Amino acid sequence: MSSLDLAVIGNCAFGALIDAKASIVWSCMPRFDSDPVFCSLLNGDAPPERGIYQVELQDFRRSEQSYRRNSAVVTTRLYDSSDGVVEITDFAPRFKHFGRIFRPPTIVRHLRPVSGSPRIRLRIRPAYGYGSGTPQTTRGSNHIRYVTPHMILRLTTDAPITYVQEEVPFILDRPISLILGPDESLTAPVDETSREFFRKTDEYWQEWTRYLALPFEWQEAVIRASITLKLCSYEETGAIIAAMTTSVPEAPDSGRNWDYRYCWLRDAYFVVHALNRLGATKTMEDYLTYISNIVSSNTDAISGNGNLQPVFGVSLESRLDETTCPSLPGYRNMGPVRLGNGAYTQVQNDGYGSVILASTQSFFDSRLAHPGDVSFFEKLEALGHKAIRLWDQPDAGLWELRTRQQVHTYSAVMCWAACDRLAKIAARLAMTERSAFWADAAMRIREGILERAWNRELNSLVSAFEGEDMDASLLCLQEVGFLPADDPRFLGTLEQVEKKLKNGGFLHRYAKPDDFGAPEVAFNVCTFWYIDALAAAGRTEEARELFEAMLAARNPLGLLSEDMATDTRELWGNFPQTYSMVGLINSAMKLSKTWEEAY
Repeated sequence: MSSLDLAVIGNCAFGALIDAKASIVWSCMPRFDSDPVFCSLLNGDAPPERGIYQVELQDFRRSEQSYRRNSAVVTTRLYDSSDGVVEITDFAPRFKHFGRIFRPPTIVRHLRPVSGSPRIRLRIRPAYGYGSGTPQTTRGSNHIRYVTPHMILRLTTDAPITYVQEEVPFILDRPISLILGPDESLTAPVDETSREFFRKTDEYWQEWTRYLALPFEWQEAVIRASITLKLCSYEETGAIIAAMTTSVPEAPDSGRNWDYRYCWLRDAYFVVHALNRLGATKTMEDYLTYISNIVSSNTDAISGNGNLQPVFGVSLESRLDETTCPSLPGYRNMGPVRLGNGAYTQVQNDGYGSVILASTQSFFDSRLAHPGDVSFFEKLEALGHKAIRLWDQPDAGLWELRTRQQVHTYSAVMCWAACDRLAKIAARLAMTERSAFWADAAMRIREGILERAWNRELNSLVSAFEGEDMDASLLCLQEVGFLPADDPRFLGTLEQVEKKLKNGGFLHRYAKPDDFGAPEVAFNVCTFWYIDALAAAGRTEEARELFEAMLAARNPLGLLSEDMATDTRELWGNFPQTYSMVGLINSAMKLSKTWEEAY
């Protein structure tokens, strides 16, 4: 049965998910939103005919899996029932080459016998058409070519080609390498290439990790989350995807199956905040460039009657038409499998504030090579004017409700944040009149929110204007500076969120039934928001205890998906979830002892 006890490899162009037995269960090539070459994760429970990459140890008994220290290289050991052990090292090449980053859509696997005489079978069956098509194959003396309508992959190996092509079991009596990637000949022997790629890739990740600004506590967890966040970035454009997968259900048989291989603007502020705290300025600046390109390419919609859509493709695609995929039955047969995401057509008014909050960094951070200037500020002002117009208008909200619109408090607060930050940016640029204009707009919006979103009976702000329901995004009000954490109105809101949304210590995003019924699982980033709110309110010990519980809920590789069943602590939802990893980083930074305190 499929599970999310998976490792992630990648190189900031594509990624792959590897299960505990070293099978590659998901990988889209040549980039995150491409047709999956390996897709057994979504192929139900029946043995798949295609879309698999397995190292099958005969008489298998158990396995061990871990990342190399401070690296995106993963090692799996398979044990048979006697003394046979095989070790598989997996990675996607990424290193500096000729002054640039070399990151081909390539998976390198190195197999070596550790003890005994392990007998293995290699099953390498790429697919296309989301698991519906089998590539044609041709072979050479040391390679197999997999020919699909849109791409040709070449497997180069020093394993016996006949054994690989015919899936014949054989004794692994020496190390072998398998390099699967573009249809290009290697310029050196496959073993030499494999070892060189391994050394340079491992060194790259250790070097990258060395420059992270880490908290004193929980360093290993933060490093793993940081590497995973980096792996979810599409370096060519700067985009950061929400997750590498599509349609892993948020809860069993819920129908809440969505394609997350895209970039949501609402993630922008929290992602930039985490990257800034880590000191990962290059990734942060690339992401800010992606955001600024969205602003520049959507000026007509922003300045006219259109809306800034909430989600884009990794290369700024604006159309993400949603369809269902009949060829894949789904994770544990829990379909549908969806491709594309219809949320791109929704009105979500929090996006204006999200973009401006993220972009504010570029006006105040002297480390950046391309700081914000007056021209970029004027483009952001167009977003601010939309925020003024739309702060009290109904939208689908950050939870992307498909059949219901309300004036959501979180969206209104993000419109306030847009104006508040524009005032600060204008002051930074010595534009006194513009600063005063935006400060006045922010004040008027704030007064309106506090009047219409406040429920006197509950002594709390509520999810929507003139409403009575709660949602976890209200915990972010202190994070974005709308209310101080010691404000009685925020403390009252925190109390109601705990009362209505807390389940087994973890947080649901909301409780009111939506298009698919009442939410059944905790939303991991909401629990991190709750941890941050507890810490800000001075309830540090509670926050630390819950943070430790979230660390314990990670999979064996230290990763998180979007959701968690509060009774079993099983992970659900798309994987690895960027938002969850960002939540972990931000909470660790806030809760950790300082280095000075530790010494």
